[in-house]
Amino acid sequence: MDYLQIEGGNRLSGSVRISGAKNAALPLIASSILAKNPISISNLPNVKDIQTLLRLLDNLGASYSLDGNRVDIDTSTIDSTTAVYDIVRTMRASILVLGPLLSRFGHCEVSLPGGCAIGQRPIDLHLKALKQMGAQISIRSGYVVAQAPSGLKGSTIIFDKVTVTGTENIVMAAALARGKTTIVNAAKEPEVVQLCEVLNRSGVQIEGIGSDELVIHGSDGELLPMEDIEVIPDRIEAGTYLCAGAITGSKITLREVIPQHLEAVLLKLMQMGFPLQSDDSSITIEPAKRIEPVEIVTSEYPGFPTDMQAQFMSLALLAEGTSIIEERLFENRFMHVSELRRFGADIQLKGNIATIIGPTKLFGADVMATDLRASSALVLAGLAAQGTTNVHRIYHLDRGYEKIEEKLGALGAKIKRMRE
Repeated sequence: MDYLQIEGGNRLSGSVRISGAKNAALPLIASSILAKNPISISNLPNVKDIQTLLRLLDNLGASYSLDGNRVDIDTSTIDSTTAVYDIVRTMRASILVLGPLLSRFGHCEVSLPGGCAIGQRPIDLHLKALKQMGAQISIRSGYVVAQAPSGLKGSTIIFDKVTVTGTENIVMAAALARGKTTIVNAAKEPEVVQLCEVLNRSGVQIEGIGSDELVIHGSDGELLPMEDIEVIPDRIEAGTYLCAGAITGSKITLREVIPQHLEAVLLKLMQMGFPLQSDDSSITIEPAKRIEPVEIVTSEYPGFPTDMQAQFMSLALLAEGTSIIEERLFENRFMHVSELRRFGADIQLKGNIATIIGPTKLFGADVMATDLRASSALVLAGLAAQGTTNVHRIYHLDRGYEKIEEKLGALGAKIKRMRE
């Protein structure tokens, strides 16, 4: 098993290219099930979750050719509508094939999903919405068995809470449905917006893109003439590298990024005292004269992303005072706290609120990753710590960060991948 070894205390410099967004690429790959023609998707991040979903498509009978950061997919050969447990259990986002498979074929069996252990993320909202669209749903032997022999029909879906994958699943299901589907309380994340824009260009009229109410006019079962797609930059990877520059007191530049997608993150960095400059496709961060404490409450986009909470906790360890982080989306998303304490962190937990007392002098330690974003928080702490840090169980990290040790190494970090 691999781990990362980090010699901390080094300044970074230079620029880093931001990869395509994993969380945008996954629904786009799933949407290829709706296409009548082969499609190419470029700017894919080379991470485990992408490989897992492509393996699932292959298992369904689709064909694909992966060349670096580009994949060519042909779903015309799909001859199975069963997404098996052995693949789905490793990644929760596999549930994204449910909507398009059901909408196209009128039946499917999808294993109940697995993935990160950051909290309960039930798919009840997905299933309730599909039932409203005429699907018959049952759970058998750990599988969602869905049938819509006469096809799905448009309906008004009101999500009780904002759900990103739920919105994406129902948008894809509605794309081939009969009639008009309205989604109320839809997710507004950039990754949802890109999926809607791609389907819109493919002939599915979608109103309200970027708002919390989407209206999708289905094609009544007609497959879509889809164009080639370029995945948007990964705003979470971008935020993580900004935190790497901040926590090491470095000036670095991010290339091929969309600053508008990072407004909540940039605002918090500026509140902490970090000078920032940006243009249409780059952001430069410089060292703060004094790192100010911060208050963060996670919420759905355009609020502060839960996927950046752990990284900011590491950064807050160096702030001159007490920072407060309230996690409102996932109940188990403070599992990195016990590992950060191994660096010497002073963090107090009470329910869903973490109080971080800074500044802390960090010392390298052996630590263990518990989920994807917690992994990056431990890497950040290792970059700032005195001495050697070993981050174990980085298979979590590999699910969502492309070549992180190479990118950080090119910026001047002393980091290398090792084998246990």
